[in-house]
Amino acid sequence: MKEINSFQLVKVPEGIDASVKSGVVTVKGSRGTLSKSFKHLALDIYMPDKKTIKVERWFGKKKQLAAVRTVCSHIQNLFKGVTLGFQYKMRAVYAHFPINCAISEGGSLIEVRNFLGEKYIRKVRMAPGVTVENSKGQKDELVVSGNSIDAVSQSAALIQQSTTVKNKDIRKFLDGLYVSEKGTVVAAED
Repeated sequence: MKEINSFQLVKVPEGIDASVKSGVVTVKGSRGTLSKSFKHLALDIYMPDKKTIKVERWFGKKKQLAAVRTVCSHIQNLFKGVTLGFQYKMRAVYAHFPINCAISEGGSLIEVRNFLGEKYIRKVRMAPGVTVENSKGQKDELVVSGNSIDAVSQSAALIQQSTTVKNKDIRKFLDGLYVSEKGTVVAAED
């Protein structure tokens, strides 16, 4: 059954400039600028006033109405990214051969060596706007940070997938780099 009209409002927080132009939401904040395109969805996205973004769908079925809240969540993640930033922490887990992570090109490339004693060097390039660094306080920990949650989580996933164990029982061979903590670069005040 179709619902005549479904909409959701997103409040633009203080200190953030947001603009919407033909399905592309652009957000400016203290940490930089992010933009995301929602052109692939048949939704109306516009700003009734300077501090509100309205996402609405006319005559949508259940699946299409679900996209309204999804888009609102994406927009909120843009706000969070340009104010607080996103930070994923990853830990190197190994039973015998110590995994060695070397970071080069100013934090945009990571080289994983000695994984399960293999000679092969795994190179993973970060998404644009994402940096990776070795943790200062904790041994065998990586910190992946950036403004876009999509780019940060994608980069963390690529690092994790680079250390997949092949042709072994993965219940026994648990070596690899795994995401241990998800948070923000700037601590949230709450």
